[in-house]
Amino acid sequence: MVKATYTASETARALGISLDTLRRWDRQGRIQVERDAANRRVVPGREIERLRGTEKHALSARNRFRGVVHEVKVEGLLAQVAAEELGLRPGMSASAVVKSTSVMVER
Repeated sequence: MVKATYTASETARALGISLDTLRRWDRQGRIQVERDAANRRVVPGREIERLRGTEKHALSARNRFRGVVHEVKVEGLLAQVAAEELGLRPGMSASAVVKSTSVMVER
């Protein structure tokens, strides 16, 4: 269930980002942030859902990039399995999750 508003810490945890990143996004206007009576950042639940997309992510990663698939090149077993299991086709949306030296793709 989506809460009406989330604290800055809860928001950062839900999006898999740091508090510094949340503050930077606020300054850049990349996230809609409101202020409570004590002037603390609170984020509407609908804004978190907008940034996360429609599905909930089981993976946590600081770097998640949403985009559109332009081409699918299959070279090696891992790319083949990922492309087939996800049904990747040009024109569909997907997310790349970059964590350390690994890159994961999700639809």
